Amino acid sequence: MQLGDYKTVLYRQEDGSWVAEIPAIPGCYALMSTRDEALAELSRVFQMIEEEYSEKGTPLPADTTEILHA
Repeated sequence: MQLGDYKTVLYRQEDGSWVAEIPAIPGCYALMSTRDEALAELSRVFQMIEEEYSEKGTPLPADTTEILHA
């Protein structure tokens, strides 16, 4: 699985910082001051997590995230 196989949630916090996360993968998130920085950092975090799973011989979890407009 690759980063593009997962839904990414992006939102702005009250303090103006940005959070980018992949809900399907525990711990796969980034908090940065801009939207672009958050997405770039999320890519690096995903890469690290992917390597950890690979070293353990464990597949990344499937993305079961649903996006709803509430």
